[in-house]
Amino acid sequence: MKVSLDTNVLLWLIVGDDEAQQQTAAETLERAELVAISVQALCEFVWVLDRSYRVARPDISASIRRILDMRNVVANRPTIEAGQAVLDAGGDFADGVIAFDGQWLGGETFVSFDRKAAKLVEGQGTPTLLLE
Repeated sequence: MKVSLDTNVLLWLIVGDDEAQQQTAAETLERAELVAISVQALCEFVWVLDRSYRVARPDISASIRRILDMRNVVANRPTIEAGQAVLDAGGDFADGVIAFDGQWLGGETFVSFDRKAAKLVEGQGTPTLLLE
């Protein structure tokens, strides 16, 4: 079976506050021939871990790495790695994803009102324009 995961499956797999659902999620992933994980699911995953569970950013990043290291997982790794670079630098995963995807689509400069996001994205080598 080839599956595409909803964010809640990723959360149950990592959070483990319901052992039965964690077990079901793990077994489903182990049995699958292919596990597709969208960037959007990971953006939501990071947001929920950060805002609802108050998980530290280094632990969130480690969780993403563990998921991506599974033998059968396919994902847009370059975009995810861009998100992780900003997350690891203390910013928002989604800001790194947005900047990377914008470049991929032909945008040359990341534009934001968010001072921290602009600084961190610029630190990853992307030209930025901070709006005031």
